[in-house]
Amino acid sequence: MTQISTKLVQQLRQKTSVGIMDCKKALQENNSDLIKAEEWLRKKGLAKAIAIANRVSAEGLVESYIHNGSRVGVLIEVNCETDFVARNEKFQTLVRDLAMQIAAYQNIEYVKVADIPLEVVTREKEIEMGRDDIANKPEAVKEKIVQGRIEKRLKEMSLMDQPFLRDSSNTVENVIKQHIALLGENIQVRRFVRFVLGEGIQVDE
Repeated sequence: MTQISTKLVQQLRQKTSVGIMDCKKALQENNSDLIKAEEWLRKKGLAKAIAIANRVSAEGLVESYIHNGSRVGVLIEVNCETDFVARNEKFQTLVRDLAMQIAAYQNIEYVKVADIPLEVVTREKEIEMGRDDIANKPEAVKEKIVQGRIEKRLKEMSLMDQPFLRDSSNTVENVIKQHIALLGENIQVRRFVRFVLGEGIQVDE
């Protein structure tokens, strides 16, 4: 894979406001050509989505999904800006797919990494710091290993960072951005709940 300089990534990010990983991928796909990379992002709809992302979205749908066997269920609220888009088939399909995604991935607990409470992050760090496989490593090395593991764990808990169920080459976040560009409105996953039959009930052996 082509090595992309940090300077080029930052230049593209300043021009488009798109995330670092998307900018890096755009440059890799276009042999470090800034102009072509910017065009690539526009075609993907990512640059346009960023411009819309701060607009208020108070319409949308509350969708439910019950997995086969009726042992897992999901209730999700996804917002858009108008009831016109809420009735759009592409928006409705997206919401259903997101509900299915949450049902399929049992580790998903939050919409995005930024929503994860500090106490959860602290607890995960304590668990990783106490693992036997790094007990004898120097503190600096241990910290680096733990940081990498924590970042991976937090992404596993975040809906936005998951590979999209219907296209694993894309993240959920990117698919939502593509729908923002396609439909011309801000789209936000506001909240969700995942129900698992019998979860939390103590059963006597």
